[in-house]
Amino acid sequence: MVYQPKRRKLTAEINVVPYIDVMLVLLIIFMVTSPFVTQGVEVELPQTTTAQSAAELAKEKDNGAFIIVEVNKDGALGLSVNNAEMQRGFSLQNLLLRVKAELEINAQATVLVGGDGRVPYSEIVLTLDALNQVGVSSVGLMTEPFEK
Repeated sequence: MVYQPKRRKLTAEINVVPYIDVMLVLLIIFMVTSPFVTQGVEVELPQTTTAQSAAELAKEKDNGAFIIVEVNKDGALGLSVNNAEMQRGFSLQNLLLRVKAELEINAQATVLVGGDGRVPYSEIVLTLDALNQVGVSSVGLMTEPFEK
């Protein structure tokens, strides 16, 4: 008797488990890095008819107190508290100290930030970030000059 080995049938299958592992790793990488990839788009903002004026916003709160922080076209900072005359020429640190002191006096005061149309947007963002760091949690952005 002669021994004859059994012929096995050849199968052409691909092991997909390593490919699935690679795809999951790539998915995780894309999910982690996607928040860091931001792109800016130039837009033309519409004029609003439903935005509240600063006076209406301040009257809406019980105390009616408000603090206006202004950034002019040169990046200089100004401050007005409760409809007082705008004081200009503040450094960022002095402005933050003054806003913090006003909020300690009246914690319900509305904080509004306005900027000249010619000021770089980065100046407004830096001002907003600095206000956030001293504890201002809610800020209104002014869309037109404040009228007394």
